[in-house]
Amino acid sequence: MPSIFTKIINKEIPADIVYEDKDVVAFKDIAPVAPVHILVVPKKEIATINDIKEEDALLIGKIYLVIQKLAKEFNLDKDGYRVVSNCNEYGGQTVFHIHFHLIGGKKLGTMV
Repeated sequence: MPSIFTKIINKEIPADIVYEDKDVVAFKDIAPVAPVHILVVPKKEIATINDIKEEDALLIGKIYLVIQKLAKEFNLDKDGYRVVSNCNEYGGQTVFHIHFHLIGGKKLGTMV
């Protein structure tokens, strides 16, 4: 069964897309935890961080370049932002298609 992110990638369900190219899509989170909360998702289905293969290295690097571009576009680059990726159930992953949360627009508390 396709994940919600695959359905967004395939345009089966709507999303507020802020970036898209042949490899990556980024859209606003529907339950934001900060003024800016964007999900950056590879179009290639990779279930968890543990499933990233060596051949995915360029794709993962590209994702971080997209994050950098979006941070500048949303004026987060100067004050700072957080990038979060959860892995598996205990790590808080609820959609098993890797994705990166770009969070900012306010001062964020420290992590554990």
